[in-house]
Amino acid sequence: MAVSQTNLAWATLLDLAPAEPRRRRLHDRLAHALRSAIREGRLVEGAVVPPSRVLAEELGCSRWAVTEAYGQLVAEGYLSARVGSATRVSWSPETAASGPAARVVPAHPPVRYDLAPGLPDLRAFPRRRWADAVRAVAGSAVHYDLGLPDPAGHAVLRTTVAEYLRRSRGADAQAATVSVCAGVTDGLVRTCRALRAEGITDLAVEDPGWGRLRAAATSAGLRVHPVAVDQDGLRVEDLAQGPARAVVVGAAHQFPTGAVLSPPRRSRLVRWAREVGGFVIEDDYDAEFRYDHHPVAVMQGMDRNRVFLLGSVSKTLSPALGLGWLVAPPAMAAALRAANPVAVAPPVLDQLALATFIERGWYDAHLRAARRRFRTRRDLLVRTLGAEVPEGRVAGTAAGLHVLLHLPDGTDTAAAVAAAAATGLRLATLADYRSGQSAEPALVLGYGNIADPEIPPAVTLLREALRRGQSGP
Repeated sequence: MAVSQTNLAWATLLDLAPAEPRRRRLHDRLAHALRSAIREGRLVEGAVVPPSRVLAEELGCSRWAVTEAYGQLVAEGYLSARVGSATRVSWSPETAASGPAARVVPAHPPVRYDLAPGLPDLRAFPRRRWADAVRAVAGSAVHYDLGLPDPAGHAVLRTTVAEYLRRSRGADAQAATVSVCAGVTDGLVRTCRALRAEGITDLAVEDPGWGRLRAAATSAGLRVHPVAVDQDGLRVEDLAQGPARAVVVGAAHQFPTGAVLSPPRRSRLVRWAREVGGFVIEDDYDAEFRYDHHPVAVMQGMDRNRVFLLGSVSKTLSPALGLGWLVAPPAMAAALRAANPVAVAPPVLDQLALATFIERGWYDAHLRAARRRFRTRRDLLVRTLGAEVPEGRVAGTAAGLHVLLHLPDGTDTAAAVAAAAATGLRLATLADYRSGQSAEPALVLGYGNIADPEIPPAVTLLREALRRGQSGP
């Protein structure tokens, strides 16, 4: 079987059958079997092979046969042994290749500063509290919690999420309408499948917007129609000109423009859904982070019968957790389950850990600390941009984990991104999130996963990249 995750080669399948007359002796056959496992990649470089006594006991042979085989492979360079240390595999196809030409040289240096959007502060992940939550549920979970999970999610987390959304986001949610999923993209795929089963084949999306949401809708069999966004959010009046009967919208904080859907447009969008017999799919992806006042309530609370609500902890805790939720209109709950018969909920213990994390107040405490940290970091980034890139204009509400930096006409943002990458600075352009070509030069700068002291040197590199991008190679 394969090498274990602890990088120990103690359980590797070895074929000791004599393949040739000259390999009739056991230590020759063992050396051949180990050599083959290494060359075939079943034993990777750095893997620890068993002590000779242990392997001899497993094979039912003398320890001498094992030490002879190990000695042969050490002499050939497949193994390395040091006194007082384990014997390890020292060969791989890469190390076997000779000469500098065999080494792969990366196209760009490693990322030194990350100003691309999409991540929270991974350094601030509440490791101790999360470990406490996992430990608590691992010790208290009843035996039937360890069986096959409910595809809709564990009842405890569904109840906890419904209560959290009611008190913190103004949602009209009940446990029966909540489904636990792997994140917003997973929730959108499930929603689109249900809509298609109900006869809805066309979906409107914000332009610019997350490309993954467009891809998710397409993968579920819907036709996607981009709709423009301005300073008041989605242009709802443009929906009537298209065939879509459903729309995905970031009402609280649109990505990447940073616009907030205005109250008149919120009302108009809900009215549109009622008139066409359609649905609004609300992506509430980072609405917890509002710095000028309290977060705006979700649209789902305006009409739970016409609005789906998607959320996750990817922007608040970590995308590595793979935990999110979907609140469906009550009449669509059965259609949602029927359209996703093989949907798999996240691991039950992780679900229960999140429920515990929320119930004990740790999630709210984490969000309060994160809001203070991100507000300070955003202010620092805006001030530094104003000093170092005065020709730029920062746009977007004081919220979320990114800002939009508009640049003068004629700025080659693609060249600037390439120049920045050569210095270890990761950037993203507005054009990356448009469905078509963008004539408006702008950069989408994320500040979630960069430390405060890194912002000034990162912006200095950004300034230089913009200058090099303008001057050409």
